[in-house]
Amino acid sequence: MAVSKQELPKTMISPETGETLRRGTRPFLVTYRHKSMTVELPGYYPETGSEGVHVGDDMAISDLALRTLKEEIDGIPSPATIRRVREKLKLSQREAGSLLRVGENAFDKYERGLVEPSGPTSQLLRLLDHHPKLIDELRQSAA
Repeated sequence: MAVSKQELPKTMISPETGETLRRGTRPFLVTYRHKSMTVELPGYYPETGSEGVHVGDDMAISDLALRTLKEEIDGIPSPATIRRVREKLKLSQREAGSLLRVGENAFDKYERGLVEPSGPTSQLLRLLDHHPKLIDELRQSAA
């Protein structure tokens, strides 16, 4: 069973130094290529210094920041963008995977952030986002 954020203890002992760490957030710089953004990273931190221990979903915020930077710089759509485009096209995850020929379970993996779409799939999603009527051509060729 997963531990919710409310159930996390307020302190823990550092496995490396033995000192008491307190639950909190610290600024964390996420960099991809030439661009950076700072996020507030949750974790257990010492009174002095920035080295912390991260548990559960603590790193999700830095993962999201990295995906945001990749979307801005490389055009690799984030899980939220993929879901938005799929829903805009009124496709189920299975139907989207079948029409784009990436596999019936691919969109589930894309939208959960487990896998990034390939370059061609990313480009196709971008085109479909700007020209949603093109989905009709994909449907006709699949029939």
